[in-house]
Amino acid sequence: MKNLFFASLILFAFSTVAKAQQLKSPEGKFVMEFSLQNDGTPTYNLKYKNKEVVKTSKLGLELKDDKKSLLNDFTIADTKTSTFDETWKPVWGEVDHIRNHYNELAVTLNQKGTDRQIVIRFRLFDDGLGFRYEFPAQKNLTYFVIKEERSQFAMTGDHTAFWIPGDYDTQEYDYTKSKLSEIRGLSQKAYTANVSQKSFSPTGVQTSLMLKTNEGIYINLHEAALIDYSCMHLNLDDKNLVFESWLTPDAKGDKGHMQAPNHSPWRTIIVSDDAREILASKMTYNLNDPSKIDNTSWIKPVKYVGVWWEMITGKSSWSYTNDYPTVQLGVTDFAKAKPNGTHGANNANVKKYIDFAAANGFDAVLVEGWNEGWEDWFGHSKDYVFDFLTPYPDFDVKGLHEYAKSKGVKIIMHHETSGSVRNYERHMDAAYKFMNDNGYDAVKSGYVGDILPRGENHYSQWIVNHYQYAIEKAADYKIMVNAHEAVRPTGIARTYPNLIGNEAARGTEYQAFGGSKSNHVTVLPFTRLIGGPMDYTPGIFEMDISKMNPDNKSHVNSTIANQLALYITMYSPLQMAADTPENYNRFPDAFQFIKDVAVDWSESKYIEAEPGDFITVARKAKGTNNWFVGNVNGETPRTSNIDFSFLEKGKKYTATIYADAKDAHYKTNPQAYTIKKIVVTNKSKLSQFSAPGGGYAISIIETK
Repeated sequence: MKNLFFASLILFAFSTVAKAQQLKSPEGKFVMEFSLQNDGTPTYNLKYKNKEVVKTSKLGLELKDDKKSLLNDFTIADTKTSTFDETWKPVWGEVDHIRNHYNELAVTLNQKGTDRQIVIRFRLFDDGLGFRYEFPAQKNLTYFVIKEERSQFAMTGDHTAFWIPGDYDTQEYDYTKSKLSEIRGLSQKAYTANVSQKSFSPTGVQTSLMLKTNEGIYINLHEAALIDYSCMHLNLDDKNLVFESWLTPDAKGDKGHMQAPNHSPWRTIIVSDDAREILASKMTYNLNDPSKIDNTSWIKPVKYVGVWWEMITGKSSWSYTNDYPTVQLGVTDFAKAKPNGTHGANNANVKKYIDFAAANGFDAVLVEGWNEGWEDWFGHSKDYVFDFLTPYPDFDVKGLHEYAKSKGVKIIMHHETSGSVRNYERHMDAAYKFMNDNGYDAVKSGYVGDILPRGENHYSQWIVNHYQYAIEKAADYKIMVNAHEAVRPTGIARTYPNLIGNEAARGTEYQAFGGSKSNHVTVLPFTRLIGGPMDYTPGIFEMDISKMNPDNKSHVNSTIANQLALYITMYSPLQMAADTPENYNRFPDAFQFIKDVAVDWSESKYIEAEPGDFITVARKAKGTNNWFVGNVNGETPRTSNIDFSFLEKGKKYTATIYADAKDAHYKTNPQAYTIKKIVVTNKSKLSQFSAPGGGYAISIIETK
């Protein structure tokens, strides 16, 4: 039911004291207070269970080439309050229904001397606060350029933070755990090499930012509904412990070109004294608009394999030939080229993956490197780099489509843009139509390298608008999108549920590029996944990469049991079994869990959680009475304790437990695991060992 009551019905949640307006959350755990300082500067503060979690913080925007910015000299012209309560059903997700319940305060501000008006809208949920700036249609504020947004988040102490350095072009960093006061000293070390990157401050960090106070309060700072605006970072004043928004500039250094009426994205603050509630929060989704796709029947969760890991490790190549140091599409004749013998996207190899997918119940096969242009695709600032239509001579588009169709498997398209977004937009309609004509209903897009037009950043307003355009255009063709190297998600998948995956963080590929920290996957659900699912590409069984490619000495810092658990703890409706068929065939008993695990859920229970240390999650497969449990562990071995009270009373279940062996260790003994079956009910309890970089996975199947 949807209920909307205005101020007269919710006086309990709103009061006016002098120039301060107070808003309470529906259950009363949160209190937000808005006020104007003596100079007319808007401010807010936030309390949780009577404890201040955000001290008085300034709000406003600095404008470019304008006599007066939207920072001060405001008076309150009007205030409106309301409450809202609905339950909506996501197309896919961790749960089959989501409650959207908040109290709202909209403050209309008039600025002295300019006759300008803005609205600051606050929504206070039982899990946190969202606020945004709104710019109504008016004579004196029509077109304007943002020099910087000045939203502050004043911290109450020197909190512990899980952070990656602020960067306009990449989020692909390992997380650093430190006190806020230590960020400056650790920033240079945290900033590791990437193919495209641009830092801006030694105290700049990215959202979603996870914090923990000395009193055990967890605070998450992020944004929601990033549309037609540049991506927000946070810059820390480490003397006063105040974060301030820092928008990504465009090629000219501008932070946003605005036309009223318009509004900013939501700035979000999720708070709890229980880390599990941070993971369970759906506030980010609730601050996005409902689905704009009326018929979503074509949007379906996908479990897939792919011609990918063998290329990431260096065993195979994306390019077809070594003869051509440079290629020109439509001119270079690949029929005359000598094949290099390492090209992964060849007919025989793709058929092998199709056969493997069909034999093991997978939905699809991703194939990268199928199209002309990979010989000189990167590092040349090349505009016409791919046409997304023309295959190499050894890739039979129609033949492979028919072969896959005969096996009940689909092929996932790959569109690497090399950052040339103008070229992609020129070809997008033809590329999506090509997908329709050849049986592809999902695409993995990529934006590796510096962005073209030259000087643009991956997360500036214009490029954010490109990512959105690609999602909406794909929806016109009933195509699902999995965008890599794009802007981090902010809950937009509620509005466009064909966005079934993103990378936008340091994924499994980095395990073949030198490795990631062993606790990386215990941080990501508290940070990157707050805004939406990640195509993390789990399921690696061979941790010694030199066995795939003798020239690659990387090591996957994870146990096999940890890799299995990721299918539960790293939620995504798009899950890849990323290793090769050969490696899965070596461990068929462990591979069984990947074959069995669901990718769409009706319920999710967060059982244990501490950022950087451990996460344990139980999920119920949609349309069944079966559950799956995953536990991932950080650097320190521990015993996980869970009970099975989430199971239906009076039912018996067979639980198959895939766990670390006693001597398992992510570095020295990653393939040591045990498998056992036990009978469980809702009264059962379990104590289970988790090794360093390890964990466990459990399939719980109702006994008939």
